[in-house]
Amino acid sequence: MTPFTILIIEDNEQNLYLMRFLLERHGFVVVAAQDGREGIDLAKELVPTMILLDIQLPSLDGYAVARELRSHVELRALPIVAVTSYAMPGDREKCLAAGATDYIEKPIDPETFVDQIRQHLPASPDEEDGDTR
Repeated sequence: MTPFTILIIEDNEQNLYLMRFLLERHGFVVVAAQDGREGIDLAKELVPTMILLDIQLPSLDGYAVARELRSHVELRALPIVAVTSYAMPGDREKCLAAGATDYIEKPIDPETFVDQIRQHLPASPDEEDGDTR
């Protein structure tokens, strides 16, 4: 079975390190971009299984990135999860309105993060057969 590929668009090295560590430990392939333009380019090139998107990015914010990603036919159905420190009333709705599938507040909880991500991934062939090894 091919592992899921997750593109993380995040400019903070510590946040990127933690997300990458947690995901790779659970068998995901992680590709990273440190700004919105690079993230859009990588998404179009790789068409990953999922995108984790910071909202506070240099030059092109996460809202603009999400809107542009959704404008590409091959990326429209892709899960995009905003992972952001924006936690004021209305911020979640603003992320969803821009094209995000879901919203996770920072700081992420290392105990629940991978399960939150798995909710948006297709079932693996083993899981569909009832084999949950």
